[in-house]
Amino acid sequence: MAAVETNDESNLPWHLGVYDAHCHPTDTISTLDEVANMKASGLTIMASREEDQDLVRQAANKFRPPRLIPSFGWHPWFSHQIYDDRAIEVDQAVQRPEKSLHYTTVLSPTPEEDDEDFVASLPDPKPLSEVLVHIRSNLDDHRLALVGEIGLDRSFRLPMQWDPVDQGKRDPKLTPGGREGRRLSPYRVRLDHQRMLFKAQLNLAGELQRAVSVHGVAAHGVVLDALRECWSGHERRVQSRRARKKAAHSANAENSGSSVSTETEKEFLETSASKPYPPRVCLHSYSGPPDCLRQYLDPTVPVLFFFSFSCLVNFSLAASKAVDVIKSVPNDRLLVESDLHGAGKDMDDLLEQVVRKVCEIKKWSLEDGVQQLASNWRHLIYGSSDTGTA
Repeated sequence: MAAVETNDESNLPWHLGVYDAHCHPTDTISTLDEVANMKASGLTIMASREEDQDLVRQAANKFRPPRLIPSFGWHPWFSHQIYDDRAIEVDQAVQRPEKSLHYTTVLSPTPEEDDEDFVASLPDPKPLSEVLVHIRSNLDDHRLALVGEIGLDRSFRLPMQWDPVDQGKRDPKLTPGGREGRRLSPYRVRLDHQRMLFKAQLNLAGELQRAVSVHGVAAHGVVLDALRECWSGHERRVQSRRARKKAAHSANAENSGSSVSTETEKEFLETSASKPYPPRVCLHSYSGPPDCLRQYLDPTVPVLFFFSFSCLVNFSLAASKAVDVIKSVPNDRLLVESDLHGAGKDMDDLLEQVVRKVCEIKKWSLEDGVQQLASNWRHLIYGSSDTGTA
């Protein structure tokens, strides 16, 4: 792609297809009808908790691909609401955990007796098996659906319970279950519990060979470790240049100049065989350092990683860090997103802003940049950049 002058003030070529790799319009369900009027060609919308799984499903039934691609899964912010019942299936003597015992086990610091009102305000925990059955059902009904938003987060804290004064100030437009402006408690979900849920959902995505949208905050090393544990033993064998040349000569391959073997291309695009790891992963609003990219892009890694960027996260504080990372991401692995919690003009505006920023950083023309980003989005969703149209 040829370099061009930056600061392009021309109109964004929306007609070429601008796609949002990660957003949450069902968090403000009243905005959902605005999807039909948006300039964006497609939205990849996320589920995150019990209250929005069916809302995402309903949205997917209303707007068909590529206008809307659903994702089903549980965000780490809500992982405390799930308990691992896999031991119960093996040993029937193990009973459903008592509510207060469950939360004292998975929260850090351990809630004290004088904070029993906070624990009492939390929902009764759900068994992991039930959660996975629900996700599987939604994935079965939507063949292009991703697993998401899932991941790990070291920094978030649970919101406090509603007090009588604030209860009356709740915004009825917002889907319940989120923070909704509440004060934060001192409690976090223990990382080992988050990992349990994260890996269970990764394994399901691998079994059904679905792409995944991953959240990682202050946890880039442990996110990579969890993913690596899933593909351990399935690393790709990388042929030497000499071996590739010999194979190409023997087969009289038409594309002998390719740096990637035909066998490797088929391996990436194969979607039928179940594996313990997902075929494609989008690291949403990626905030890791440039050095980490090499580990995700290592040729032995059997997962195709994409790196998505948003104005709300990546250009709000450490913009210089985002610039360095975007420069280092391969052109065919870049995605853009709004990460916005409502559809409509604001979402389009955020998408345009981040597209322009990425094009400026990469020194792409707007036309070339939009086409490249659209191709990358199709590759994430369909498994091939040649599938789907704007």
